[in-house]
Amino acid sequence: MNSMSGLDGMTERMNEAHNVSGMGGVGGGNKVDLNVNPNVTTDRGQEFYDKHICGSFEDMNLKDKLLRGIYGVGFEVPSAIQQKAIVPFTDNHDLIAQAQSGTGKTATFSIGLLQNIDENLDKTQAIILTHTRELALQSFNVVTALSKYMKIVVNLTIGGNSVRENIEELNNNPHVVIGTPGRILDMINKGALSTKYLQTLVVDEADEMLSKIFLSQIHEIFQYLPGNIQVGLFSATMPTEFFALTEKFMRNPIKILVKTEQLTLEGIEQYYINVERNEFKFDVICDLYAKFSLAQSIIYCNSKKVVDDLSHKLNDNGYAVASIHGKMSQDERNDIMKGFRNGESRILVSTDLLCRGIDIQQVSVVINYDIPQNVENYLHRIGRSGRFGRKGLSVNFMTYYDIKTLREIEKYYSTQIQELPDVNQISLFQ
Repeated sequence: MNSMSGLDGMTERMNEAHNVSGMGGVGGGNKVDLNVNPNVTTDRGQEFYDKHICGSFEDMNLKDKLLRGIYGVGFEVPSAIQQKAIVPFTDNHDLIAQAQSGTGKTATFSIGLLQNIDENLDKTQAIILTHTRELALQSFNVVTALSKYMKIVVNLTIGGNSVRENIEELNNNPHVVIGTPGRILDMINKGALSTKYLQTLVVDEADEMLSKIFLSQIHEIFQYLPGNIQVGLFSATMPTEFFALTEKFMRNPIKILVKTEQLTLEGIEQYYINVERNEFKFDVICDLYAKFSLAQSIIYCNSKKVVDDLSHKLNDNGYAVASIHGKMSQDERNDIMKGFRNGESRILVSTDLLCRGIDIQQVSVVINYDIPQNVENYLHRIGRSGRFGRKGLSVNFMTYYDIKTLREIEKYYSTQIQELPDVNQISLFQ
């Protein structure tokens, strides 16, 4: 590993709506116009949710059975986003919530919607939309665990599962349906998923869900929703253009936002290693694993090819490695994730498929083998370590061509990424 002092040193040596008028319910809604509506006000002011900050789950007036579920999964004190967001959500306000990865967003909206569900009404009352099957499965597990003592039926509706089985399960009218936009829309169009009694829609990783890839599906889903539906949007990052879209299908939402300079996770130490050229990366990563006593870690690459090449080389050198990317079948991905969580492999090599929302409790180290191609994904990647207040370490492999991107990341998050020091200077190993 080359030694240098700061990025400047490297540069010198080597030379970045539902407030839609007339939108109706099932089968009769008008088309949603996604042009900006200047008549929708989204500025609620700080004072509303400031008075709803709750330092304990008991102060939130939650159902006893829900409280049992919360404590049953090991939650003791609500995180910052939970203190601010749960009560406004249980009070049926539309909500835009931004907070760091690993701070309990999934539990926030899960608790909020479970509080408002009528257990005695066997109808679908809440839908959670996610952009990946893995994230949908994680949300399913969280909602199921929190509702353990309630009479709640939770359904997972995702691509890769049998359409026939999905239809049969939905015919039983589960209280909560969790899935990807394409499969959810298909089930609505087939008449298997009724939205007549729907009261809450949650959009997780909302910035991704409202991107061009999913926007048309989200737009179509909204045509089938009741006009008074409560909408909750949750994400770690929210670009400026995001808010123009939200004005079209939300009613005066409460915004709980984190300033950009506060987005980088507390407790995560961020470093870089000067690798000079891509050909040197493999030798450096072997050196890194030999030098540091790492538990489970995730290595991020920017392409399937690099994931495959790196995982094969590491396996050939005796490392317990698993790899995952979007070209694998859902069953393959599920098996790999299960094995990694169970400790069958020490290293998981991945594309950005896993950078959003997936909680892997054992991971304390994230390595960016390739620097992410956009600044937002940097936060999502390193957020896999240091979950919910634990210490974490992020190491970035940097070539000459990555200097500009790393500069942009530092500026965007008002952070400083330093050269990797000696192991004894890293608090994770102290």
